[in-house]
Amino acid sequence: MSSTEPTSGGPDASVPGDRVTPADRLAAPEVAEVLALARTAGDADGADPLDEHVLLRLRDPEAPAVHLTARGADGTLTGYAHLDTTAPTEGVGVELVVHPAYRRRGTGRALARGVLAATPGPLRAWAHGDHPSAAALAVDLGFTRARVLWQLRRPLTGAVPAPALPEGVELRAFRPGEDDEAWLAVNNAAFAQHPEQGRWTLDDLRVRFAEPWFDPAGFLLATDSATGRLLGFHWTKVHERQGSARIGEVYVLGVDPSAHRGGLGRALTAAGLAHLRDRRGLDRVMLYVDESNTGAVALYERLGFARWSAHVNYQRG
Repeated sequence: MSSTEPTSGGPDASVPGDRVTPADRLAAPEVAEVLALARTAGDADGADPLDEHVLLRLRDPEAPAVHLTARGADGTLTGYAHLDTTAPTEGVGVELVVHPAYRRRGTGRALARGVLAATPGPLRAWAHGDHPSAAALAVDLGFTRARVLWQLRRPLTGAVPAPALPEGVELRAFRPGEDDEAWLAVNNAAFAQHPEQGRWTLDDLRVRFAEPWFDPAGFLLATDSATGRLLGFHWTKVHERQGSARIGEVYVLGVDPSAHRGGLGRALTAAGLAHLRDRRGLDRVMLYVDESNTGAVALYERLGFARWSAHVNYQRG
């Protein structure tokens, strides 16, 4: 969910004449409209309304999903909802956004009711930025707050801790096509309890190789110097957005369970920060971490990160 409109009138309040239409596929011009709407909403709200997973699926015409579009009488796209139907028994994933110029008129509620009509089973909806209006809409529609994902940030203009690798560990760049399966095994072991990151497939990995931001030099692997076995990794990302300052991201950082408690996570974090500052010329960095992962939150705070924003997952059914 993105910021929508006031909650007065309850979930059955009257809505405008926007037409909400479901579809299993969107044509290329429709996808372009949705992406433009999402960029506009993100600029207005300070938080992108659709996460990377949804953006990748939007660009893949074969990805199974239900798309709900809201249009005004003149055909203008006023809102969009994406339903990820790949795991319906665990809950259909929902992300919803309303164009800033068409808020406060019931469009978000019309889309939300379309979501409920299309998915009678469990639902999981993200509210990026934790806007009060999205929280109120969630309560009105019977959703409960289930998870909180923090975005943390820190500057790179000051001191960055030196990457002190444990003895017998080497650092090198990821090699696409050679390291894919070894990385996937470590990633899924490191995030075995994580509802999204621990379920990646080779397709999930390789589709990102084609993204314009992908840079294998910033995908750092820690290996056993004697055997070459992969022990951990720090995959960095650089966000380049027209009209906004560039910012780095600790995209994914993981350590094989067998290599825990040796300081490798801290060393990999420091190595990635140094790469983003020294090789990419960035002056700030962000990351996402579950509020419940207190160990990771504590590590990042010791490394100079502070809370910037929150993203909330709501569930229903």
